[in-house]
Amino acid sequence: MRLPDLEAWAIFAAVVEHRSFSGAAEAIGLSKATVSKAIGRLEAHLGQSLFHRTSRRLALTEAGRPLADHAARIVAEAHAAEEAARDAASAPAGRIRLAAPMAFGIANVAPLVADFLLAHPGIEIDLHLSDARVDIVAEGFDIALRIADLPDSSLRARRLCSIAGHIVATPAYLAKHGEPTHPGQLGEHRLLGYSNVTGPWRFQGADGTEVSVRVAGPLTANSGDAMLPALLAGLGITRLPGFIVGAHLESGALAAILRDWTPAPVGLHLLTPPSPLRPARVEALIAFLADRLRDPCAARAA
Repeated sequence: MRLPDLEAWAIFAAVVEHRSFSGAAEAIGLSKATVSKAIGRLEAHLGQSLFHRTSRRLALTEAGRPLADHAARIVAEAHAAEEAARDAASAPAGRIRLAAPMAFGIANVAPLVADFLLAHPGIEIDLHLSDARVDIVAEGFDIALRIADLPDSSLRARRLCSIAGHIVATPAYLAKHGEPTHPGQLGEHRLLGYSNVTGPWRFQGADGTEVSVRVAGPLTANSGDAMLPALLAGLGITRLPGFIVGAHLESGALAAILRDWTPAPVGLHLLTPPSPLRPARVEALIAFLADRLRDPCAARAA
């Protein structure tokens, strides 16, 4: 049996990451000729080209695109295996890349990161806050927190808690347009949508009745914070979690409606790359976040 050319796969991953042969060569400390030979060797073994090459541009072929993910995973698993061996003989140390949604990350994750770093002085965390959906494998994240209904994927996912949503509007909007008392009446109103949670809004009544409402209105955004100005300006009704609208509900700037109906909660998930091999430092942060976000998360969302 012929063994896989792991060096060529690792070099292929480096070329994809740095988008050039010369950039990959400089990053991994090899000559450009060595990098080129490794790619040629891998292409010959696979029987297909991995890159379109011109004097100005390097792009993956149709065959190369899916193989780039495989290459990234091969390299990640090799690094994880090496780090696991080192970690077994020492306290967890090194860098962790963590992604989280913007508003939730500021309110809930950033304070926990500080606590974790105080307890683990040998660990560094690169915290990336964005409401855009990151590609964990391609962008090199060790952990991502995501508030969403997750589609099937190869990622490893763990549900930490449910995020309750509030249906809210300004008192001025409700005075002008009327306050709906049944989810079915929302179709008569202007609804502001959150694009990271797809599909209709779903509700359950006290008697178990289920109702779905299609979201349509003047604004759809991938950030709950970005929806607030339009909401506070009285442009419509929306569904947002307590960690975004809680202060506005307390001040009276917003009012919660349809309190007799329970919006379907959205899960907070912890995602990791598909490999079961993880450095001890990553395992430590996973355990810490799973413990600290389980109950406090529910409390903050209330």
